[in-house]
Amino acid sequence: MFTGIIEEIGKVTAIKKDSTSMELTVHCPKILTDAHLGDSISVNGVCLTITNLQSDNMTVDVMPETVKATNIHQLKIGDRVNLERAMSANGRFGGHFVSGHVDGSGTIRSIKPVSNAVYIEIDVDKEIANNCIPRGSITIDGTSLTIFDVTEHSVTISLIPHTHAETILGMKKVGDQVNIETDLLGKYVKHHLLNREEKSTITLDFLRQNGF
Repeated sequence: MFTGIIEEIGKVTAIKKDSTSMELTVHCPKILTDAHLGDSISVNGVCLTITNLQSDNMTVDVMPETVKATNIHQLKIGDRVNLERAMSANGRFGGHFVSGHVDGSGTIRSIKPVSNAVYIEIDVDKEIANNCIPRGSITIDGTSLTIFDVTEHSVTISLIPHTHAETILGMKKVGDQVNIETDLLGKYVKHHLLNREEKSTITLDFLRQNGF
């Protein structure tokens, strides 16, 4: 479990690929001070496992499903990545509940500076948009953010100067792909309500017909 508060921007130093999977090595001395083999780490919002560890580099495996569902496959040597360690039980909770299980990727449509903020509109598929609400939480490349606008096929978020400077979102350009995880608690509530409606004889149509 993560919170979406980025702890370090790492640098990809090595990549090994086969036809369906990957192995990444990332230079990230700050977050490795108390890391261990087998620890979970969020890399651009994707929960991965440390499989090799040195004083200032870590290696993680990326399985085929993750390669297909995220933008990890686009990484090149020298690219920067957002990193966060799994949350500790006694730590501050500065963001929101983030699982590291990405729902899909989106494409940046526009980037617009407004006063001290930067508004970023992201094209997403309809399923992702349906899980978003204005003023709700969303994770973009591992960063916990607030949704400012939602359409059928897009979401808009705003970066404050600190987030712009301290995450890779400040390096993004129009056309770049980003990993998206919608609010975990919202998805559980939606799933519960939809399943309950399917199993119950009381439907939305029944309620409307009876004055509700």
